[in-house]
Amino acid sequence: MKNQLKPNRILSFWSRKILLVAFLSISFGFHICIAQQSNWLHYSPEKSISKGKKVVLISGDEEYRSEESLPMLAKILTQKHGFETIVLFAINPDTKEIDPEYQKNIPGLENLQNADLMIIASRFRELPDDQMKFVDNFLKAGKPVIGLRTATHAFNFPKESKSAYKHYGFSNQEGEWKGGFGGFVLGETWINHHGDHGTEGSLGLTNGLQVNAKNPILIGVEDIWVPSDVYGIKNNLQQAKILVFGQPTLGMTAESPVNRKKSIMPVAWTKDYQIGGGKKGKVFTTTMGSSIDLLDQNLRRLIVNASYWAVGLENEIKADFNVDPIGDYQPIMFGFGTHKKGKYPKDYQ
Repeated sequence: MKNQLKPNRILSFWSRKILLVAFLSISFGFHICIAQQSNWLHYSPEKSISKGKKVVLISGDEEYRSEESLPMLAKILTQKHGFETIVLFAINPDTKEIDPEYQKNIPGLENLQNADLMIIASRFRELPDDQMKFVDNFLKAGKPVIGLRTATHAFNFPKESKSAYKHYGFSNQEGEWKGGFGGFVLGETWINHHGDHGTEGSLGLTNGLQVNAKNPILIGVEDIWVPSDVYGIKNNLQQAKILVFGQPTLGMTAESPVNRKKSIMPVAWTKDYQIGGGKKGKVFTTTMGSSIDLLDQNLRRLIVNASYWAVGLENEIKADFNVDPIGDYQPIMFGFGTHKKGKYPKDYQ
């Protein structure tokens, strides 16, 4: 009789173990699913706080460490705000490692097919057509976009390129797609460094002089200081609503005085876009957004608020939103060749 009971006792033991793991997972607030290919991160919220919205965050830049910042943002959006999030990376197909300097591969863009929002922070990508088609279809559907920092020049295709999406390139000069994805969709392409790169930061001044000061994206947002310099803007924002202006600072600390010899520039705005006969979509863009910039609480709040606004939940925005990073967030300073080598997506979970 005793021998007959042993299997049941073993089963009971492991059942308790499984229940304990399940309980701890729920208590943690969200769980993490790593795609079978291990090429991206997938965060799912606890059911009790789920917004029923899916956000795809696209990293892939050589300088501003979006492979650090976007997992951090995704975890905030999932655990504290109930968004399902997918984080994509530039992956070297030979090593399977995250390699921001490999410009021709961002696996997982098919996740855009059922996404409600795209957050993009890539730079000078020359992606193959079988990846670009998912970005193109997303935009033709008029779905919302948030562009961070180098997203103004997210794509780059050489003159000899045969890509069907060559017009997405930042230097495109043809038709309504002049300035490529940045110029046509976000509102501006790459122009120049208005501030002195690496020696001047940016003081982001919220626009309190116009009706835009009442924009829900600015709820709870105060002035922002970031180490990244102010980008130059020409005249592509006539139809945009400017939310934040950037003033270069004479130094790389929040206490640095502003450079009064340089004019202010728009550094955050909203606008609409429409591709051909497709649906009209809405855009939030900020030229701030390096990984080290996101140490600033007000910038994180601005982006979280913009995410709510983008998916039609602006009435839920609160001034006291919790936008603190999950865990220990220690981004490295921006720079070329500074990304952490030998990292895989799972290392940022």
